[in-house]
Amino acid sequence: MRDARSLLAVLAVFSGCATPPPTTPSAAPSAPPAATAGARAPEVLAAAPIDPATMPKQKPIVLKAARLFDGRGDRVLDGGVAVLVENGLVTKVGKAGSFAPPGDAETIDLGDVTLLPGFIDAHTHVSFESSGNYYKDVHDDLLRFPAGQAHYAASYARKLLDAGFTTIRDVGSRDAIDVGLRDAIAKDVAVGPRMLVAVHSLGATGGHCDEDAYPPERVHTPGIYEGVCNGADACAAAVRTQIKYGADVIKVCASGGVLSLADSVDAPQLTRAELGAIVEEAHRLGRKVAAHCHGDAAAKVAIDAGVDSLEHGSFIKADTLALMKKKGTALVPTLMATHWLGGDEARIAAFPPSIQAKIRAASAAHASMFKEALRIGVTIGFGTDSAVAPHGMNAREFSLMTGLGMTPAAALRSATTVDAQLLGIGAQTGALEPGKLADIVAVPGDPLADIKKTEHVVFVMRAGRVYKRPS
Repeated sequence: MRDARSLLAVLAVFSGCATPPPTTPSAAPSAPPAATAGARAPEVLAAAPIDPATMPKQKPIVLKAARLFDGRGDRVLDGGVAVLVENGLVTKVGKAGSFAPPGDAETIDLGDVTLLPGFIDAHTHVSFESSGNYYKDVHDDLLRFPAGQAHYAASYARKLLDAGFTTIRDVGSRDAIDVGLRDAIAKDVAVGPRMLVAVHSLGATGGHCDEDAYPPERVHTPGIYEGVCNGADACAAAVRTQIKYGADVIKVCASGGVLSLADSVDAPQLTRAELGAIVEEAHRLGRKVAAHCHGDAAAKVAIDAGVDSLEHGSFIKADTLALMKKKGTALVPTLMATHWLGGDEARIAAFPPSIQAKIRAASAAHASMFKEALRIGVTIGFGTDSAVAPHGMNAREFSLMTGLGMTPAAALRSATTVDAQLLGIGAQTGALEPGKLADIVAVPGDPLADIKKTEHVVFVMRAGRVYKRPS
């Protein structure tokens, strides 16, 4: 619902080293040529298949369980299963007793559980978390140093991994907290999920990805470094800047947002030329584009420009959803954010009146949009907007999806194979099968019979390392 720099209308206080946006927008060049407009990100974006010789040496592990869901089908394999993990990779999967493990393998018998691929959340903001008190968040954001905030971010990342999320996409941060945390986790300095990060979200002056109207003489006015861009040339430069500082994905605000003060939630905020420049430059450099978008008119522009996914989608109409299916644009609905905010009048009342009205409007429209997307057959990924709701509760998204008509198997695939393809890492993770990274979680019982079992993860392995097991 809100990118990391402006969620709760406060999370956008930046260091003062960047050039402010121009006072008059540069002339926008024409839209990209028809031959390239709307092109998907190139295949080179997808992570290459893993070379086992490059993996660190680890003692083999055999996981035993009652059943297994591989992330691809509609049913579980039951009657006793086993998975062999060697040097961080899954090497064998099958019925218990169907293969002989190495003599030095450690066996972990998890009993009456279901093994699944590690969950993926395609829409998080792990750098921060709402306290539920709007004015306290304003205070903390203004006074907390980035180094202090980084410690909070590390604690949130640990909660996400503990909840079974072995990979996340962080779609907007500040002060390079997301980049630092991603790298610290990759180097085993911190504990958390594998992270793909956006650095700063991109958007127009005064829009959802800009900060709110703090007095400019007191709070630094953000510029291209922080993702605020006006005109196609500046927007292309903003893409290059985020990639320079470590972006794995480009996040853009195509429409207004819910938790920002001044903008209309469904109004388009970037022109076709600006969005086209962002998509063309991101795809040229091998990055996908995730577009925050609540409004239908903004969605049409973003789809035409070729974004890879639309995030939230509260007011998108049936004809636009049909266009998404035709173009292959994924929907990441973030039902959890709407459920967390709109389902509790006390939470709504904690916000200023202008935000309260937008929360109610988005909440009223979101469920029917999701049902229509499901009926039409739009590709639906899994994302929660984690930070709006507390980190670690992400698996509640599964029951929200199934409550609106999605099958449990489809909901589980949304957070495994579907998200892996959306993020461009399907060659490495997302399915429980030989050759993939050993990103494995276990939940009690059968999640196809009770999807809420996903909220009680008892075992977590990421890349062959065990981070959580039954006591």
